[in-house]
Amino acid sequence: MHALLTGPFFYGSFGICVIGMIVRFYQYFNGLSWQLDRVAYKQYPAMGFRGAVRSIYKWLIPYGTYGWRSQPVMTAAFFGFHIAVVCLPLFLLGHNVFLKEKFGFSLFTITTPVADFLTWMALVSLAFLILRRLILPEVRIMTDKKDWGVLILSLAPLVTGLLTRYQIGDYLFWLNAHILTGELVLVAIPFTKLSHVFLFFASRAQLGMDFGIKRGGLKGSKMAW
Repeated sequence: MHALLTGPFFYGSFGICVIGMIVRFYQYFNGLSWQLDRVAYKQYPAMGFRGAVRSIYKWLIPYGTYGWRSQPVMTAAFFGFHIAVVCLPLFLLGHNVFLKEKFGFSLFTITTPVADFLTWMALVSLAFLILRRLILPEVRIMTDKKDWGVLILSLAPLVTGLLTRYQIGDYLFWLNAHILTGELVLVAIPFTKLSHVFLFFASRAQLGMDFGIKRGGLKGSKMAW
């Protein structure tokens, strides 16, 4: 089972994720209207580019936008979770050993204490975000079964990773469960709201170009963040 998970299953899930997201990017930009969007972008590429860059980096900075500052606690939980779930898959030592074995290269690695801190930070942040969906009616009403499925799927690699890390119960079982849930996340990315991992950059760039050119951008007015 372990050989299947770290071999064909891994390559298959990785391929589905990459190909699926290429298709999603194509669909996103191909779906833009020539009349409403792409004509303006083509006419003013420099202003559009500046607007796109501004939009992306502002929303990547905690409290960098009015929207983030209006909900400070939610913003802290949001960034706490997302920073952790980006850093852990990319920079965990064990993951980089696996990456080196499969693709021939590795990235910068974080220490075990840092990895432990990030994992617990992600769990606490996600618990808050789940509690927020349960308590606030304006958020609860917008949460359907698919959203809960995505939340549970996002939680699974963290929990199984901790159980593996602390060797609670059957180590090989939890290791295989961790690998399997991670691969399920890869497969789910192009087909669920997890696609925002990549489409965030597309949507923020498009909105930034829109505000940077059409909605007062040509007159030098500030963007309504």
